[in-house]
Amino acid sequence: MKLLLFFAAALCLLTVSTADAADGKRPMKIDDLFRFQRVADPQLSPDGKLVAYTVTSVDLAANKSASAIWLAPTDKGEPRPLTNPGPGKKDRHARWSPDGQRLLFESNRSGENQLWLIDLTGGEARQLTSIATDASNAIWSPDGQCIAFVSAVWPEFSDKPYQESNELNKKRKDEREKSPVKAKVFTRLFFRHWDEYVDDKRQHLFVMPVPAVGATPADPKDVTPGDRDAYPTSSTFGVGDDFTFSPDGKYLVFTAVPERDEAWSTNYDLCRVPVTGGKIETLTGDNKAADGAPRFSPDGKHLAYRAQKRAGFEADRWEIMVVEVDPSGAFKSKPRSLTDKLDASADAFVWGDSQHLYFPAEQKGSTAIFAVSLSDASPKVLLEGGMIGSLSYSKQPQDTLVFTRAAMNHPPEVFAYSWTADKAKAPVGGTQGVNLSRANSKLLAELDLPRPESVTVEGAGGTPMQMWILKPPGFDPKKKWPVVYLVHGGPQGAWEDGWSFRWNPELWAAQGYVVAMPNPRGSTGFGQKYVDEISGDWGGKCYEDLMKGVDYVEKLPYVDKERIASAGASFGGYMMNWFSVNTGRFKCLITHCSVWNFESMYATTEELWFDEWEHGGPPWGPNRKSYEKHSPHKFAANLAKFKTPMLVIHNDLDFRCPIGQGHELFTTLQRLGVPSRMINFPDEGHWVLKPANSKYWHEEVFAWLTKHCSPGGK
Repeated sequence: MKLLLFFAAALCLLTVSTADAADGKRPMKIDDLFRFQRVADPQLSPDGKLVAYTVTSVDLAANKSASAIWLAPTDKGEPRPLTNPGPGKKDRHARWSPDGQRLLFESNRSGENQLWLIDLTGGEARQLTSIATDASNAIWSPDGQCIAFVSAVWPEFSDKPYQESNELNKKRKDEREKSPVKAKVFTRLFFRHWDEYVDDKRQHLFVMPVPAVGATPADPKDVTPGDRDAYPTSSTFGVGDDFTFSPDGKYLVFTAVPERDEAWSTNYDLCRVPVTGGKIETLTGDNKAADGAPRFSPDGKHLAYRAQKRAGFEADRWEIMVVEVDPSGAFKSKPRSLTDKLDASADAFVWGDSQHLYFPAEQKGSTAIFAVSLSDASPKVLLEGGMIGSLSYSKQPQDTLVFTRAAMNHPPEVFAYSWTADKAKAPVGGTQGVNLSRANSKLLAELDLPRPESVTVEGAGGTPMQMWILKPPGFDPKKKWPVVYLVHGGPQGAWEDGWSFRWNPELWAAQGYVVAMPNPRGSTGFGQKYVDEISGDWGGKCYEDLMKGVDYVEKLPYVDKERIASAGASFGGYMMNWFSVNTGRFKCLITHCSVWNFESMYATTEELWFDEWEHGGPPWGPNRKSYEKHSPHKFAANLAKFKTPMLVIHNDLDFRCPIGQGHELFTTLQRLGVPSRMINFPDEGHWVLKPANSKYWHEEVFAWLTKHCSPGGK
């Protein structure tokens, strides 16, 4: 019943729905994916009257994108661009000064990524930094007199005066770029991450005063010198601005990477350092799991942050902790959880007034914004529906939250939700908020983008499994339709009622397929126990859940069970490989950047904590059998099953699921005579992001489906 009620509420969430689709609308095409404006990172001005956000436009013909800062009023008026960096350039990460008169942002308009400042009263943006190692993620001090930012530097130079260290960093950078020798030397792990080499650099925090108009900027100071990262190197442990000034402006409190064993430890800590430099103090040393994302209350009396409890487990539940502090950020009490009563993982939060916080959390294939107070620590749903993130808050002129919100049939836009002190009055913009950015209204008006249906399937052991069903444009229930069964990655992830520019269900449905998106064991948003039950059991209950989902799909009266294909990436790609050696019920499979061999995966991936948690340690340890039990490569001899045509996609710069996994899989398929095709992108990582590559990826994927599982109703 809850799922049905949620679906009814979600139908009215955004501007486009099946109910109001007019005749003449058309199915989505591949090129449409690049016509959408990509809206992100809304930031509400201190007076609550304007929101700054980033809009990225894709130039498919030029194979590049550009980003600009836009402004939208929260009351009346049209959105407008504030900056125009030029073709292929990117302005982003806009942050308001405390007085609301200026915006600090980062840009590569000068050729390198540096910090810029623009005055809203008029005038051109002016460049603040010229650091050889680039500058990013800048924030303001409470009084607006200083800024702090991140730069990845060679640590051996970091304790020298700025001018000397900057010259040494520049010299090394230039020498490496010009040298005909491209050899890399490693002395410890985490020498690469996701799709790039770390190069033995460390992410440090710098502080500098904000110069007056016309004045020459002063030198920034590296306040976290040494051989340790002062900013999360893994996106798993980062949620935006992962450092902040103390209320008195004299310290930085930041999320520090583990001092040792960072490739297999999740012990991220909150640390504190004077803005003038000095000794770094660890604030959360008692917790051996991850801590991060510090935020001070508006009155400066409390610090809130996110924390996990189980060391080594990246998908443990994130709780919001709060602790009393003095003006310098020093702890005055023992931290306590505000969300221990909520069986959900808190995402990036914001303070409201000094007694309330707001945060999004996944809930059964969607997102809800929760409100929690310091006094009762009982989170309550403020609003829900769609996929919500990037919260920003202002008390003035009324309580206002802005955030990005998407649905499966609507890309992210900036929404505002406001309420007054009189709680009896309805929120401004209704119960769901109001779309401020409206960046994609024209294109959305052209397209027939059906809404998904949410169903519940009895999974392994009788445990319910939620699944989305998306029908194609022009769906006729009297016909029999093919199905694409999509398995998400993670495995601790979920198919949400949200939008993706990489795997877009609406685009797959527009090819003439019913798209089924199950959330099996391991999926997030269904309680921590459900998440935990994937670990050590990748091919067990999760596989059974998925097979029961296929059983459900096959029984739908409009489904042609002889035309069912399946596709997935990362863990979803692993599951395609597991399908290939365990069942022959699919007409074809598509596996993207997958895992085929657990043992070689462990020895070549970069974040070892993931494999060690999932398998109970390294492959030479006492849990070696865990590596063998569900590793697909061990079962390739099952020729009665291992015969489904498979498209393999794997990329050279994928350091999470390294290219060798794709090579091993394709070699096995070819050697055993399984119909197969491999596509390799030498210039892509775990995802295919370059516009021309992305278009080619979609064309190849849909051609494979057409060849083996013809589209359209019959």
